[in-house]
Amino acid sequence: MSFSKWAKLEPAELFSELGTSEQGLSQEEAKRRLIEHGPNSLPKAKGDSLAFIFLRQFASPLIYILLAAAFISFVSRAERDSIIILFVLILNAVIGTVQEGRAQRTLAALERFQEERATVVREGEETFVPSHELVVGDVIKVREGERVPADARLVVAYNVRVDEAALTGESKPVAKVDSAFPAVRDSALETKNIILSGSLIATGNGTAVVTATGVDTVMGGIGRAVLRLGREIPLARDIRGLSKVVLTAVLAMSAVLFVIGILSGESVVVMLATVVALSVSVIPEGLPIVLTLVLATGAWRMAKRNALVKKLQAVEALGQAQVIAVDKTGTLTRNEMVVEKLYTNGKEYVVSGEGYEPRGDLFEITADKGEELVVPADQPSVLLAGKVAALAATAHLAYDEAVNRWHVSGDPTEAALSVFSKKVGFSREELIQKHPLIQEIPFEYRTKEHTFVYASDEGRDLVVVGAPETVLARVTHEWREDAPVPLTDERHEETVHLFERFSREGLRVVAFAWKPKVNEFPLPLPEGSLPGLALVGLFGMRDDLRAGVREAIEKAQRAGIRVVMITGDHALTAHVIANEAGIAASENEVMTGKELATLDDKELARQLGHLSVFARVTPLEKLRIIKAYQDQGKVIAMTGDGVNDAPSLVAADLGIAMGGIGTEVAKEAADIVLLDDRFESIVAAIEEGRSMYRTIKKVILYLFSTSIGEALTIIGAILIGLPLPLLAVQILWLNLITDGFLDVALAMEPKESNLLTGEFRRSRTLVDRLMVIRMIVMGIPMMVGTLFLFSGTLDGFMPRAWSIALTTLAVFQW
Repeated sequence: MSFSKWAKLEPAELFSELGTSEQGLSQEEAKRRLIEHGPNSLPKAKGDSLAFIFLRQFASPLIYILLAAAFISFVSRAERDSIIILFVLILNAVIGTVQEGRAQRTLAALERFQEERATVVREGEETFVPSHELVVGDVIKVREGERVPADARLVVAYNVRVDEAALTGESKPVAKVDSAFPAVRDSALETKNIILSGSLIATGNGTAVVTATGVDTVMGGIGRAVLRLGREIPLARDIRGLSKVVLTAVLAMSAVLFVIGILSGESVVVMLATVVALSVSVIPEGLPIVLTLVLATGAWRMAKRNALVKKLQAVEALGQAQVIAVDKTGTLTRNEMVVEKLYTNGKEYVVSGEGYEPRGDLFEITADKGEELVVPADQPSVLLAGKVAALAATAHLAYDEAVNRWHVSGDPTEAALSVFSKKVGFSREELIQKHPLIQEIPFEYRTKEHTFVYASDEGRDLVVVGAPETVLARVTHEWREDAPVPLTDERHEETVHLFERFSREGLRVVAFAWKPKVNEFPLPLPEGSLPGLALVGLFGMRDDLRAGVREAIEKAQRAGIRVVMITGDHALTAHVIANEAGIAASENEVMTGKELATLDDKELARQLGHLSVFARVTPLEKLRIIKAYQDQGKVIAMTGDGVNDAPSLVAADLGIAMGGIGTEVAKEAADIVLLDDRFESIVAAIEEGRSMYRTIKKVILYLFSTSIGEALTIIGAILIGLPLPLLAVQILWLNLITDGFLDVALAMEPKESNLLTGEFRRSRTLVDRLMVIRMIVMGIPMMVGTLFLFSGTLDGFMPRAWSIALTTLAVFQW
């Protein structure tokens, strides 16, 4: 169906047209539509068949030259040589096919590791399903930071702005509406109530009905158009470039050898076959395939250690990381933010419970009795806190039977508020049925607050949650018992001291305020212009350190990698967690965003050496920190999970996104996705990256050093007047039995044991000066030993001398 048709329909008409309702489809109907219309997945290029891969092994200028040599041999009546050349070429193609086919299967398996999930309403209940199981007529929930899983028509939208740049070229997020919209043309740019598969929810949240899936989406149309486009692994391209440089040198050398051989009395056919075979031997034409095998195998090992490599070239960068900049929440901590303490109406409470499970008790802290169990229903101020928490939490909480745990879709802080509200006895869904949401101003790192306006029986209710320093600057009253009273300077100071105490205990503190039953403020509410608010209280949230984090950080530090924390939390909270994790021992190692703003780039660079924690920083300040490390020549890896982390993930040498809690924006921007969100997986992946880098160096060193040994043997024999020690077919055979199998053995070797001890040194290029020296040093004994034994067997029976030379070179190379 066209965009304009869906855009013009009222919600009731839309539900009727698509055979669905606000309660969503039944499970049976969803299964039927999935079978009938197919999965919600984009078209993928068919993998190359083995026959095509086999034929592709011959698509090389070097192979063409060798085929020409076989033809010349045949014309010259050296049929045996011609047959052997063709046999070796076919056998080499078989080996290349096996290697490339394995790499292709490994890469295909890696793609299946990452499966996106969508929030969908089925039979009136919100649940999570794999995105490929969505069908037309499904009612889906979309939230800030998530990727739209299918083309859909909005029926409820709260301040929804969508980034459609990848699809429409629109450079800024586009505001979307939920009302019927008569489009002028049938265009995605003019249908303001349609959201497109693959676009990103920049702000707000809403409900939509799926109108197209899979190949029928706009993204699917683009997918069909690009199926013919090929891609090449960048590192393989670099290796091919290296091969071209060497090829040029070898061809020049071959030309000289050809002339010298002719002048020495050798026949044209023999010399032509010799220099062509020598060229093929020296140039490792199979290196890009072997390299792909190394990277794909290593990436597969990373995936088994819960690090999904999206771009194979990232493997090389991973092994070089000198600095890891980590976010606190989710990477170092469990990312199960829970409200542990509540302060309201002058009283302090402790909230029990585990993770996101919406069950727990409430204890009042008293001076004489300590912690005393209380019933929330008997505490009006606690009930108010629960109500405000429910109204301020847009995150969705649901039990995911597939993984046997409570799952959250949305911001972890708002998830903690949602869980607390349920513990007290409130449901956001029930509240907004009685008090519909009128306006929402989403949380921004600039304002550090989230604002809601709800309809009430006697006017409108204004709810604000955010950073304590921001909210406390806005409030003029505090809520006591059942009415607001003026907030005195003394009470303001007491609240600030309480906030600091909570922070020193390692709690993340959120202040909440409201103004009920008022009509005097304008709508829509101007951003930054809030009427006098009453402070209700403070939430103290804890996100415990993950098990094994401290040990993993110590392991990284022993490996010469510096770990720094970059977080939006308060400096006191950040330091407590950093100290527990072993990142920062002293408060002098902590810098806030406010302090960072006073430094120029040179001063920041000077202070980087003693800083380990950056607190209360904005996304732009994260970029400054990353650039400062890069200006010092450091290779920096950055972890992130939110929309605001995307610029930093792109700017860092290596972007690492959280696979569990990470938004689709962050995953899209990253090079690597952690499937379990654990810091230990980063360290494990670095070890794998270092192993792959060393393996690649080993393969290159082996291939080029053995080729140089063969080249020097041919050159040496011609220069000292000996007959050619190897026939062309022998060189080809030698190249097959050494390069064809032993480089694969090197590629599949187990990791070394010392990869995470001491600073890892990496050269600027894959072939450095030391490697060149080693190649020559190893090539000269091959030449000397082979020519010595060859010359000692020159008694008139050349086949024996050729056999000795071949065997000697093979043993040297082994």
